[in-house]
Amino acid sequence: MKQAAISDGPQLTVVDSMLMKRVFYAFAALALLSVAISLAGKWFGHSIAMAGYTDDATIHQVVIGNNVIAVPANVIRFAQARRDGIASRLDLYLRYPQMDGYSEPARDDFNHMGASRNIIFLSFEQQMMSRDMSGRFAPIYSALITQPGIAGPGGTTVYGFNEKSGYLNEVLVVGKRPGKDPFVARCLSGPSAEESLAPCERDVQVGEELSLTYRFPREFLGDWQALDAAIAGQAARFLKRGH
Repeated sequence: MKQAAISDGPQLTVVDSMLMKRVFYAFAALALLSVAISLAGKWFGHSIAMAGYTDDATIHQVVIGNNVIAVPANVIRFAQARRDGIASRLDLYLRYPQMDGYSEPARDDFNHMGASRNIIFLSFEQQMMSRDMSGRFAPIYSALITQPGIAGPGGTTVYGFNEKSGYLNEVLVVGKRPGKDPFVARCLSGPSAEESLAPCERDVQVGEELSLTYRFPREFLGDWQALDAAIAGQAARFLKRGH
């Protein structure tokens, strides 16, 4: 009777220790996966927010010909170019007039969120022509423009190109500089200009047989002397000769 009473009571099952270990490891794996997903989400979300930009200010030294260009990573436009080494071309961007690269406070400027545009795009590459844009005005551009020009911003003169020039939907902006070749820039005109973030372009010779092309918003033409001086000064700070 006693045995029957015992057998009729609640049954106690001994759980296999191996099964318990498996359950424990499964929960541990889920916990680790949850942490990994959380971290990955934060990283991926940050990457989306940066949209290819970086606020890393590490200096990279890029060699083009006999020139060493030392620039912070947050000034270099493309991620694959943010490294030390030899290159045929280096593309940068800067905020004007601050002349700085991407940062959290400058995020809206680089994302072109405001009403005004203030980003300049720069490209360094080996010199392909013997003269820069200013030097090409007298021997080349002067024969391709239509006279007379019209008054432009900042005391410049704006010229249209003739039909045979090959410069469709562009104008030439010229600013006199006493004792020097004129300031010269080509700018898009019409709808193309409205759609472009930086419709004006100018190239200058810097360093040792190095060409610097910079593109900028048309609004900056009213301040072309200061703009050109700022570009020249920044280029001089970036460049180290004698590699």
